[in-house]
Amino acid sequence: MTAECPTPNHEDEVVLLGHGAGGRLTAELLDQVILPALDGAPGPMEDAALLPGHRELVMSTDSFVVSPLFFPGGDIGSLAVHGTVNDLAMRGAWPIALSVSLIVEEGLPLSELRAVLGSLGKAAQSAGVPVVTGDTKVVGRGAADKLFVNTTGVGQRHGSLHPSAALARSGDAVLLSGPIGLHGTTVLSTREGLGFESDIASDTRPLHRLVRALAPLGADVHVLRDPTRGGLAAALNEIARDSSVAVEIEESAVPVPEAVASACDLLGLDPLVVANEGCLVAFVAGDAAEDALAAMRSVEEGVQAVRIGEVLPDGPRGRVTVRTLVGARRIVDMPLGEQLPRIC
Repeated sequence: MTAECPTPNHEDEVVLLGHGAGGRLTAELLDQVILPALDGAPGPMEDAALLPGHRELVMSTDSFVVSPLFFPGGDIGSLAVHGTVNDLAMRGAWPIALSVSLIVEEGLPLSELRAVLGSLGKAAQSAGVPVVTGDTKVVGRGAADKLFVNTTGVGQRHGSLHPSAALARSGDAVLLSGPIGLHGTTVLSTREGLGFESDIASDTRPLHRLVRALAPLGADVHVLRDPTRGGLAAALNEIARDSSVAVEIEESAVPVPEAVASACDLLGLDPLVVANEGCLVAFVAGDAAEDALAAMRSVEEGVQAVRIGEVLPDGPRGRVTVRTLVGARRIVDMPLGEQLPRIC
């Protein structure tokens, strides 16, 4: 006689924090609840969508619930602008307009609201994108945590630059524009008082100028993705899945700042799953890799760009592996749920 796991009682199912983490639980929520209700078409889950009837216009929306509101290197206001601008950029688009919606908890000091909005406005001006519309709601004490921000962006794609998570192919080089793990560890350390925030700062910044530098490579740029929730591990797994390819990276090639490595060691985290807000991963044709690296390094946001891996000519489709420092290979799984809550 064999024991079997009990059948889940669907009446007792609830939303978990991990459903918003960008990992496997998020994918399940999308596939089983959200997309069926919206008659969502199957296909790659992109950072931004093409507007129907307008092949060169893309749109993205995102909500930001980061805690605390302010952290070394940024705040929820600038993060909201950068996050949406970057989602547009990952489809090869230049931002042309933003909307901003606020959900404010009763009791939030007006000084904090002014500081957030001042930062948001400066970030939009610096990115060269106007805020053209928005909305504000105030809810009772305890109905929200201080301030939630939603931003929606519309962008115009660059000529022949049409990247997609489904376009990676055998022989592609995998490039990373800078070090990983800075944003997630900074926010967590600030919130929990771990002390690492004195040594590190969030990498939040807009990446559309970096993407514009890649535009001359056109069709040789196959995939662009900013590894936010779920970190580099989630981004690579999504690309491997949507493109049906095998991806391998070199552990020694992935830049992890010393303070990030120390924080991850203390907390038992893998830097590959920690969120980032100011770097991107690019899959480009192998023979265009050096030109792509030169283009990325020509702008401030990409001066630390490196090649970290490749798309293998064979291997299990949809799988990501890392060659470790000792030469062994291990599978890089899609994160299950939330390891670092409320960081974006």
